[in-house]
Amino acid sequence: MSIIETEQIHEEVGSELTGRVALVTGGTRGIGAAISRNLATHGAIVAAGYGHNDDRAVQLQAELAESGTPISIHRGDVGSADDCRRIVQTVIESHGRLDILVNNAGITADRSVFKMSEDDWQHVLAVNLSGAFFTAQAALAHMVERGSGRIVNISSIIGQTGNVGQINYAASKSGLFGLTMSMAKEAAFALKRSGRLTPDGLNVTVNAVAPGFVETEMLDTVPEKVLDGIRAQVPLDRLGRADEIARVVRFLASDASSYITGQVWAVNGGMEM
Repeated sequence: MSIIETEQIHEEVGSELTGRVALVTGGTRGIGAAISRNLATHGAIVAAGYGHNDDRAVQLQAELAESGTPISIHRGDVGSADDCRRIVQTVIESHGRLDILVNNAGITADRSVFKMSEDDWQHVLAVNLSGAFFTAQAALAHMVERGSGRIVNISSIIGQTGNVGQINYAASKSGLFGLTMSMAKEAAFALKRSGRLTPDGLNVTVNAVAPGFVETEMLDTVPEKVLDGIRAQVPLDRLGRADEIARVVRFLASDASSYITGQVWAVNGGMEM
């Protein structure tokens, strides 16, 4: 099955997220698009953020509208704190609320440590880590005020294992682990201080998902011999699929995950064992 065919797999329609508003950054391509599709298919009102590819964003919007699950699209630079806050506020103003935030936007700028420039380092950290912080910071204030919400940060196996030529990417994705755990504690403390932390409520949870190597267009330029080497390191003997990541995200965004917070969910076929 091709990568494109895999990304277009749709699960049975569900209603567990009906009425919930979800913002997915980097939500119009790759894993982000799969997450947007999955949340929308299960009832969520999806706002998909994207950086610069207007055609791709409009294409996804049209695709979901045709299937009866329309989404809104929001262009912005996740590497800008102001844009992060603006997008969150725009989604809240457009849809009246924000229940779910998926921090999926990410970039790479691979170089050896000896050749990495200051810009290579700063830009990747700004988008992958600082962008997640500023977007979550804006969303968290709204969620605490309402007494419920879900934040899911998309990290990577590279944040767990490191990788040659990706010291900036690894640092940014590893940083999401600490961000997730600290923000989960602060969310709970903030709810408790405001009297909104309840034993039978949805409350506000913050978790992370750490995918392994996943079949997306980002791997199109990777030689097959290299991909074979990666598969050989995976106990399940294959790469992951974007819809498999999306299913885990949907669970963490649902009511069923209300007692899970501050956790990192590895979805990598056992690669880091």
